[in-house]
Amino acid sequence: MEQRIEGWHFLANDCRFSYGDGNKAVAGYEYSVKGPIRLGEWGLHASNRAIDALQYAPGHMIGRAVLSGEIIRGGNKLVATHREYLWIADAEETLRSFARWSALQTIHLWDAPDVVRRYLESGDESLRAAAWAAAWAAARDAAWDAAWDAARAAAWAAARDAAWAAAWDDQNTELEKRLMALGGK
Repeated sequence: MEQRIEGWHFLANDCRFSYGDGNKAVAGYEYSVKGPIRLGEWGLHASNRAIDALQYAPGHMIGRAVLSGEIIRGGNKLVATHREYLWIADAEETLRSFARWSALQTIHLWDAPDVVRRYLESGDESLRAAAWAAAWAAARDAAWDAAWDAARAAAWAAARDAAWAAAWDDQNTELEKRLMALGGK
């Protein structure tokens, strides 16, 4: 029996593939490649988790896809000889909202400028530039302070790594919930 794995695949904003052939992704059509597939080099890729697919995203269009045929797993992605999109949606606003939500999950860890908090809570685009400028200034100051306190940072590394893994899972759960809503599921 042929293996079928559901995954996440981000597309360029025009839904064209990066192969240079001009083809656009369409839901319901099964795309296929010939020849030996190689993870990260040749084949039809996707990730099991949406949060992992984000690092390969050339744009904000998201596809929920089924991979089939020959499938190779590696790290946080998959490659296959066949990929069919169950649905494709524009995730730009969903990704912006998710990014703001993610930032709000850790805002208690620093003395965030008021404009940053207001932007993250409201999504008001008129505050975005000022929030970025204030956040970068605060980050620069915090990085300078941390450079003087490297020993303390090293002591926290193990605890941070464990917390990071748990937070990454929580963020993936939230992101996938939001993306599935785009696909009507």
